[in-house]
Amino acid sequence: MARFHLQLLHSFPFPIKTPRFRFTHQFNFNHNRKLCSSLAPRASSQVFIVSQLSNLYLHYYTLAAPHFCNLNQVNCSIVGGLLDYLNESWTQFHATAEAKEQLIAAGFQLLSENEEWDLQPGGRYFFTRNMSSLVAFAIGEKYSVGNGFHVIAAHTDSPCLKLKPKSASSKSGYLMLNVQTYGGGLWHTWFDRDLSLAGRVIVRHNDGTFLHKLVKVKRPLLRVPTLAIHLDRTVNKDGFKPNLETQLIPLLATRHEDATADHKGKNSELSSKDAHHPLLMQILSDEVGCKIDDIVSIELNVCDTQPSCLGGGNNEFIFSGRLDNLASSYCALRALIDSCQSPEDLSNEHAIRMVALFDNEEVGSDSAQGAGAPTMFQAMRRIVDSLVHNYVGESVYERSIRQSFLVSADMAHGVHPNFSDKHEEHHRPEIGKGLVIKHNANQRYATSGVTAFLFKEVGKINNIPTQEFVVRNDMGCGSTIGPILASGIGIRTVDCGISQLSMHSVREICGKDDVDTAYKHFKAFYQNFSDIDKKLCVD
Repeated sequence: MARFHLQLLHSFPFPIKTPRFRFTHQFNFNHNRKLCSSLAPRASSQVFIVSQLSNLYLHYYTLAAPHFCNLNQVNCSIVGGLLDYLNESWTQFHATAEAKEQLIAAGFQLLSENEEWDLQPGGRYFFTRNMSSLVAFAIGEKYSVGNGFHVIAAHTDSPCLKLKPKSASSKSGYLMLNVQTYGGGLWHTWFDRDLSLAGRVIVRHNDGTFLHKLVKVKRPLLRVPTLAIHLDRTVNKDGFKPNLETQLIPLLATRHEDATADHKGKNSELSSKDAHHPLLMQILSDEVGCKIDDIVSIELNVCDTQPSCLGGGNNEFIFSGRLDNLASSYCALRALIDSCQSPEDLSNEHAIRMVALFDNEEVGSDSAQGAGAPTMFQAMRRIVDSLVHNYVGESVYERSIRQSFLVSADMAHGVHPNFSDKHEEHHRPEIGKGLVIKHNANQRYATSGVTAFLFKEVGKINNIPTQEFVVRNDMGCGSTIGPILASGIGIRTVDCGISQLSMHSVREICGKDDVDTAYKHFKAFYQNFSDIDKKLCVD
């Protein structure tokens, strides 16, 4: 909830163009955040809301105005926008939908992979796949045959619990939901949390068509309770080691409460096959606004309901789920949008600026919407073909790739003060010290000496700090989409990320300043990389 201060109606701390007010007795700020953002146009990030009309209270909310952040402002920050994005994006589907909404608001044109593309220099475009991955790009007005792509790639998914195709389970008087683990989560952190469900459902319409709709049950709906200490005296000595198949099962309700579900739900296609509890189907139909019988398929994640927020003694931290990797996705998205807000931003650009947000990174990327699919490469080829259709020559696409550069943006392991020995002694990234460039001799990261230099040089000329990370020789190393994309077409790649703690917990932590630093570095990459790259003489 934003801070608010009582203001006099005539006491405006900034000039307003065509002020508009929303009158309501019960104003839910989180629910109406988008409305708030639209009330004060670019002139300001501050919005006035009148609530409790009888007393004419004026609540003064300070927002981050993520859509109109100007880096020429000293105190500009996208942190408020990131918090909004995190709170809206409970699933990969919602993250993609939010990104789509911001791109459309910024003037990007939606394309379809099923249709022919007619692209023009100076144009800004995007498409989605599976509503869980997205590629957006802006074409420089001075683009010519063989020029490269400047890409930032991240991912929309995070470790979570997902409903099984047959989720209905009952035991000891409780209705329970069978789930499967997705990715490498710290599963013990999901116990004793206020959980709910979000994702998408396929709905049958009266005309015989089937459409997908996003759903998010915002209230606490589920709980995975721990066993009382009195019944497990050894847990603090031996450790908490739950069986993920039999003990990580969320409670939905007591069994007798199932009788409150609409009786029609018991005859629906999904519940009649004992796939899902009628009570669950009733809840979903209420959220979507359709008849239970019209829900023909569901794809749902279990989600933590606690909102993302600032924390720490100086509010220097961000406490949230899904920072890995929505923080990177949001910074990349905003950097692209804000690097080409006005027509002149692309007037001297020779390259194509691109963001690629993939799904399924946490499980290896091998899916139609993951980085292992040729989605981005196919888009690059289609872009080149559309722009050079009158060119007579060979290997235009291959030449473009050799002049391209990719930033693989994924969160990094910050040094943990209680476990600092888990980091290599001379490579201990700290929160608040800038983006972390990741190195691994065994190519778990795609960074090379050349790509690290180029990316650091972007930061250097813009006074943006960077850090470096190498895993200890006696520990295993995770990986990213960087090596997958680099090896896919031979594109030069650097792996980097925002430093964080509690990676893959249901509740993670990163630094507020690092979010702004990442955004500035990514935006500078789009604006300055062409000039820097021309000065490097390497094959």
